[in-house]
Amino acid sequence: MKALPFKIPKGSTDTLIVQEDKEMVFYDKFHQHEEIQISCIILGEGSVIVGDAITDYQTGDILVFGSHVPHVLKSEPSGQESYMISVFFTKASFGTDFFELPEFDDFSSFFRNSLYGMKIISEKETLKALFVQLKEEQTKMGRFMIFLNVLNLINAADIEPISSFISKKMYSDNEGNRMASVFQLVMDEFHREITLKEVAEVANMTPNAFCRYFKQRTNKTFFQFLTTIRVENVGRLLAKHKEMTIQEASYHSGFNNLSNFNKKFKEIKGVTPSVFKKQLYDSHLL
Repeated sequence: MKALPFKIPKGSTDTLIVQEDKEMVFYDKFHQHEEIQISCIILGEGSVIVGDAITDYQTGDILVFGSHVPHVLKSEPSGQESYMISVFFTKASFGTDFFELPEFDDFSSFFRNSLYGMKIISEKETLKALFVQLKEEQTKMGRFMIFLNVLNLINAADIEPISSFISKKMYSDNEGNRMASVFQLVMDEFHREITLKEVAEVANMTPNAFCRYFKQRTNKTFFQFLTTIRVENVGRLLAKHKEMTIQEASYHSGFNNLSNFNKKFKEIKGVTPSVFKKQLYDSHLL
């Protein structure tokens, strides 16, 4: 299966695609597709990469990826199936001018925000119930009405943009496979030292050419990207294992220097690791 671009399976008469994914891991290849994707994580946790950013997802999260926005979901191994319900559509699925009707003026912010990927912060329980209804509804009209409710609720909800930069360049199959291989290496091996020479060889490029290539497509240097993944993993470890020390979490995430880790963590998270851990602890006391 090609990593990029990715075709969403659909019938010849389908305008709205509702898809269930029940797997030990989700489709963890860097990919993009024409359709806008709205996904409800019914069960599971892991990381999602969109553009220049990486963030965590967990059970109950609602994620939105815009048309042709490259992304990848990396499930965290848990010994149980991950379960996601997604809806796929394009702005022209229901007619070229459908979303241009005055009745849908309020949806312009949804389409604009989807270009950078977003995580829905509020209304998650109500949205989850609607996604379950979408899966169970048998009629196309019924699904369409529920879908409009989903869009309307998301449009009114609090959101968190995932990325601040999305490359406007469309990926060829070769480029997609190249970036997929790089991301796969980083997400599988971030806990150890990864050299520029090693990752450039995976991309089948010289180190200098790879550095330019990666920065153009992610707005980050490779090592900035790698550091971000390591910091996010520290946050996930601290949230999941309350007894783990900050030093242990940093070591298991690929940091060998504690002072350098503290500096990078604050740059990315905005707070020191100790403050971050205290906030996690306080939130669980509420």
